[in-house]
Amino acid sequence: MFTRHARMIISLLMCSLLTQVLFSASQLLAGEQQALTAADLIKERFTSEDARSRMTSGEESVYSFDMAAVFYRKRDFQPAWTGSDSRFPQADALVSAIQKAELEGLPPEYYHIKTIALLLGQLRARPENNGPDSAMVADLDVLLTDSFLLLSCHLSNGCINPIMLKAEWFAHNEKMDVTAVLEKSLQENRIKESLSDLTPKEKLYTRLRQALAHYRLLAAQHKEWPMIAASRPPLKKDMHDKKIPAIRQRLAILGDLTAGENMGDELFDAGLVRAIVSFQKRHGLDADGVIGAQTFGALNVSPAKRVRQIEINLERLRWSFRNPGKRYLLVNIANFALDVVEEGTTVLTMPVVVGKPFWNTPVFSRKMRYLVLNPPWNIPRTIAVEEILPKVRKDRHYLLKNNIRVLQYGNIIEDKKLQAIAWSRLNIDYFPYQLRQDPGPLNPLGSIKFIFPNQFDVYLHDSPHKGLFQRNVRALSHGCIRIEKPVELAVYLLRDSKKWTREQILAAITEGKEQTVNLPQPVPVHLIYLTAWVDDNNILQFRDDIYGRDVMLDESLPASPLPPRSENSTKAP
Repeated sequence: MFTRHARMIISLLMCSLLTQVLFSASQLLAGEQQALTAADLIKERFTSEDARSRMTSGEESVYSFDMAAVFYRKRDFQPAWTGSDSRFPQADALVSAIQKAELEGLPPEYYHIKTIALLLGQLRARPENNGPDSAMVADLDVLLTDSFLLLSCHLSNGCINPIMLKAEWFAHNEKMDVTAVLEKSLQENRIKESLSDLTPKEKLYTRLRQALAHYRLLAAQHKEWPMIAASRPPLKKDMHDKKIPAIRQRLAILGDLTAGENMGDELFDAGLVRAIVSFQKRHGLDADGVIGAQTFGALNVSPAKRVRQIEINLERLRWSFRNPGKRYLLVNIANFALDVVEEGTTVLTMPVVVGKPFWNTPVFSRKMRYLVLNPPWNIPRTIAVEEILPKVRKDRHYLLKNNIRVLQYGNIIEDKKLQAIAWSRLNIDYFPYQLRQDPGPLNPLGSIKFIFPNQFDVYLHDSPHKGLFQRNVRALSHGCIRIEKPVELAVYLLRDSKKWTREQILAAITEGKEQTVNLPQPVPVHLIYLTAWVDDNNILQFRDDIYGRDVMLDESLPASPLPPRSENSTKAP
């Protein structure tokens, strides 16, 4: 039997042994936790079974999950941003680029700016002898990668895929592997420069970006933008009105009137007329110098709303207008105008007629390859059934009067047999014919048709209705684009051809025979839709949203970013 003293000694020994075992176990557990490196944690984020469902780093979503996974797999999930001193040496360049994203109309909040700054500060504040916190390092590394990839995609392709908007927008940029851009940027220490390289460099974009900065300043200075009630009758020269001083002040703020001593004058004088005409031209209004309902409406649009309009149009330009070519045709649908641009300078411009709001002209880019002199009009089926068929029912001679032929299976039906057609029984579901109008003064295609092959069957063409080009709003066609100066455009496009001078083109038109003429060189044609841009005279222009596309895009741009567009994605091996 053990004595009481012996039992006490044994008890103490056992207690000491148990303490040592527990201490060793806790040290082992701590060692295992410490052994989980940042690479282990990054790998877990992208390879665990529920990785995609949680897709978070800390409290932030990883929006470019697929691309980030590819990026980290290529580097065996090793952190990309920590550097040899674990101080994230290139993170500051990315933070600076994110802060400047606002200049492009891109909210810095899209790119984890607050969380990155917080984690970066905490990690850099840790004493060096404590070593890095693997979980924080993994969090920050993933967020930096996600921010770079997301901002790269937005700068090179925009935030929204226009196809998702169903906005008849079909122009795309080339695909880009932004994961490769990131890897190279880190290796060469060119984070800020690489992101800058992705920003569009075309004048349309750079000028509008400068206008955004100006209008943001106006919006900050003039948060209050009181409505100026419209006058009846409209205000005209030599009239007196109490609203005139407010109108003068507003025009001075917007840059159309130079502020002077007569700002409080209630007389509608010649100087105010000039300022109103300037304002009306910039907004696509009838430049008559009269302040009517439409001019009052434009004056009442606040700088804050114009800021949003500019941001929306910068997004559109990031979608498609990156490499237009040295020489190209540019049709701005919202402006009802065609410009021929050569080496950045507009060398020819003309008004155009575009599609009606329910026959929207689509946005796309193709190369013009040929033109047709004295073109026949192959009448689209919908127009044939919905517009021409009712006229034929009322007047059996309508087709003959308008030089319209009826074809079936590619063969022309003779005039005598046309009388046997039961026009009253035809409808959209049963119309086994094709209508074609011969060249001539009644043909809506006029004397020349310009072809840039596309799936929409949209082209440029002449029009016999020249009066339409004098209208201010010219959304009047079925989708194709009528141009005011077809001969001038043909002369320009064929200028390198010895055979086709202006005289020869006019002689061929007079002959009346259909003739296809190939261009010496294909010329890019860009159909775009801009309601805000800065012109060659550095004047900021605004236009009405005739198709409601601004509204649609404004509603679609989210408070937080969407996953990057598939054009920028790279599939995991």
